[in-house]
Amino acid sequence: MATPKIKDWPEEERPREKLMHRGANALSDAELLAIFLRTGTPGRTAVDVGEAMIKAAGGSLARMAPMTVKELRKLAKGVGPAKACEMAAAFEVGKRLARQTAQSEPLGTPEKIYGFMGPLLQNLPRESLRVVLLDTRHRLIHAEEVSLGTINESLAHPREILRPAISHGAYAFVLVHNHPSGDPTPSEADRALTRRIREAADLLQIHLLDHVIIGRERPGAPPYFSFKEHGIL
Repeated sequence: MATPKIKDWPEEERPREKLMHRGANALSDAELLAIFLRTGTPGRTAVDVGEAMIKAAGGSLARMAPMTVKELRKLAKGVGPAKACEMAAAFEVGKRLARQTAQSEPLGTPEKIYGFMGPLLQNLPRESLRVVLLDTRHRLIHAEEVSLGTINESLAHPREILRPAISHGAYAFVLVHNHPSGDPTPSEADRALTRRIREAADLLQIHLLDHVIIGRERPGAPPYFSFKEHGIL
């Protein structure tokens, strides 16, 4: 039996019509991708192809967001260069919107830091150590990577971490890095690094507001660890 085409579905179930009448929030992740895909492949609708892409990417749109056009094309048969380019552009729009939002709102809480940095870090295969530089109102000045480590550690000297804060005249900063395992629980190395950076920052009279470790979404547990929330800073 042939797979029904989307145009043969009831109108209220078609992704484009559902978006127009009920808004984008009403669509599943696969249906959102189907909007970009427009057409499926023999035996599969665009929604089926979207589901296949998400599964191949590890089960979430977040894991697709950092992918290149070439990587997106490999996720499922039928994803050509034009469709992959549109998806990559959409993901980049989302990232830029997050950055612009961060620049207009204070980033003084771990929830805000996670919302800003989580999509960028939580699916990287190696640890990336970054600094988020803030002004006196805890608004974003600048954010940059200071170290790209191995799968289980970040390697950085306090001098390299604090140099951006000095050069940008930051009042405060948040140290952020990811755990590729998805578990944000700090290691002894993470705790030792935090102590070293706090001591160095105090000498320079730059405020270390927090050290946030980015993990992945887990049932019953936050996807990040905040040293400040746990009373370590």
